[in-house]
Amino acid sequence: MDEKTAETEEKPSKNEKKASFVSDVLTLAGGTTFAQILTILAAPVLTRLYGPEDFGVWALYISITSILSVISCLRYEYSIMLPESDEEAVNLLGLSILAVLAVTGLTVPFVWYFKAPIVDLLNAPQIGNYLWLVPPFVFVNGVFLALNHWNSRTKLFKRLSFSRVSSSVSTTATQITLGLAEHPPTAAGLIGGSLAGQSVATFVLGGQIWRDDRKLITKSMSWKKIYEGSVRHRNLPFIDSWSALMNSISWQLPAFILSAFFAPAVVGFYSLGFRLLQLPMSFIGGSISQVFYQRASRAVSEGTLNILVENVFRMLVLIGMFPILILTIVGGDVFTVIFGRAWTEAGVYAQILSLWAFIWFISSPLSTIYLVVEEHHFGFNYNFFNLTTRFLSLTIGGLLGSARIALMLFSISGIVVYGYLCLKMMYYSGVTNSKALKIVFSNFVLFIPAGAVITALKIAGVNQALLVVISGLIICIYYLYILKTDKQIKEIIYEFKSPGKT
Repeated sequence: MDEKTAETEEKPSKNEKKASFVSDVLTLAGGTTFAQILTILAAPVLTRLYGPEDFGVWALYISITSILSVISCLRYEYSIMLPESDEEAVNLLGLSILAVLAVTGLTVPFVWYFKAPIVDLLNAPQIGNYLWLVPPFVFVNGVFLALNHWNSRTKLFKRLSFSRVSSSVSTTATQITLGLAEHPPTAAGLIGGSLAGQSVATFVLGGQIWRDDRKLITKSMSWKKIYEGSVRHRNLPFIDSWSALMNSISWQLPAFILSAFFAPAVVGFYSLGFRLLQLPMSFIGGSISQVFYQRASRAVSEGTLNILVENVFRMLVLIGMFPILILTIVGGDVFTVIFGRAWTEAGVYAQILSLWAFIWFISSPLSTIYLVVEEHHFGFNYNFFNLTTRFLSLTIGGLLGSARIALMLFSISGIVVYGYLCLKMMYYSGVTNSKALKIVFSNFVLFIPAGAVITALKIAGVNQALLVVISGLIICIYYLYILKTDKQIKEIIYEFKSPGKT
């Protein structure tokens, strides 16, 4: 056998690589699908057990824990994917968990000493009763982040899929059980369910990793190598942590600023509207992002990053644009029909945020490109700009006394900022802006006939329930159409069914 033949046999074909990517995404999406469906099905029950104020307090708790959780590993979790040897990666896993212990320890005195200022700043006395639950949530979420990145490195995505299902089941069951047990229900049920779900997810994923990898972990872990890893990847805590912290704060700003200017019920409306808008978007986007970072790390060295990014971007646009544009027309009707008239305002908020959510959906999975190409300073500068524009948008709306105006300005600034992020990631990966814009425009053309029909029905005053059903059917027809006519989709389905064929 000559050298060229041997090299050909050792290297996987393009079809095998693509099939592997799709297989990993679908493995993750399988578990995520069940988790998201369960969450969506439980939402009408939860909105009838808990009021908008309870959802508002829950949103504030999640916002606080989310900000702290994003730096719980000091961003060392992103280094786990980078080294070639598993032995080095194991020590980076250990470093990440040590960082979690340190950060969690610091949150205890922080919550203790700053409880009163936090309550006053947020204008929400109810949140003070639940701040003591912040450190345990930060701990379990931080450990999960570290384990999650190790799991991505090993590409055993079935483990992560199972942990997501377990988390969703335990979260939903706990929230409904506590909601039925309390008279009347309070935010404690929603918060307790979130903590229970995250704890179960961490325990399940950690147990599977320990079962499969404990020999490697116990054999390779050493204090010296952990220290060496902390020094080698010091840019992550010293540069990227600040970037990540600003990004997380900017995500949670709406809950904080809406709480400061308006009643907790407004935060509850925003929380439900954004949460259910985000769920289906993160269903595929989150799974793609999880696999994409691992694949992009390899594609850089192989010189195929531009091909990977263009294919993923096109798939995101194809999946996300059509339903989001439909939601901009019938969002209020959807929430009224499913959750009751008390939650119509949440549907209006979802309509306002929908276009921004789409831009976020297509750019978020690609946002790790700047880490892959080691442009850490871009992340800091971008997130500072994002945080500033969001703060100004929401504050102006708050000073004007209108939550809707605040969210409109927030959405507009998000479209501009995330649009810039998307184009910049294209530039780093070698994909031209003209190609990206052409993909977006060609998919928008598919929406025009459906959008015209739904708009006409809405203007004609068709019954809300009927309008929601028709909109759902049109979305189903669209997905059936692209499954049958889109070449890339057909190739992916064929390659997923026949991963060994070239």
